[in-house]
Amino acid sequence: MQITFIRHLPTQWNKKTWLQGRRDIPISNVTETDIKQIQMNKKHLEKLPPFEAVVASTLQRTQQTARLYGYDPEIEPLLDELDFGQFEGVPKEQMICAWKHEWFNDPSSLTLGEPVCQLENRIRDFFQKYKSLSNLLVFGHGAWIRAALSLVENGNINQMNRRKLHNNECLTIQAFPDQR
Repeated sequence: MQITFIRHLPTQWNKKTWLQGRRDIPISNVTETDIKQIQMNKKHLEKLPPFEAVVASTLQRTQQTARLYGYDPEIEPLLDELDFGQFEGVPKEQMICAWKHEWFNDPSSLTLGEPVCQLENRIRDFFQKYKSLSNLLVFGHGAWIRAALSLVENGNINQMNRRKLHNNECLTIQAFPDQR
């Protein structure tokens, strides 16, 4: 299975480095830089085989991003971002100060607004649900995509916070969702 992930365009909260999680924050006004990045990403997408499905989370920022790329995505609740609980709407650094060791070394041991291990379960369920497809386009969220990449590369999500993923970043991977 080939999956192409595109993280949603920036929101005002991203610009302030505030955690959004399940808060349904819209994207910011689209800038010229955003448009250039979309055009560059679309050139990458055009080189890929046709997508059998295009999906986005239930949160408007992923759906708005998909529409700016010219897609009308299917809505997939399994793609919803990690619930950061009390840390939503505050700078990410506050959460990192409280949970630095766990956040970078063992995030699956944390419970924020939801147990982070539930995020891993949702990602596994997502891979299981879409495993019959050979090419999938996903408009998603930072923590979700980083966790999915860690799961594919390492068999668990514990490396998810050792990588960066920028807003509007596009990457294509080969995933093997049958590996549990």
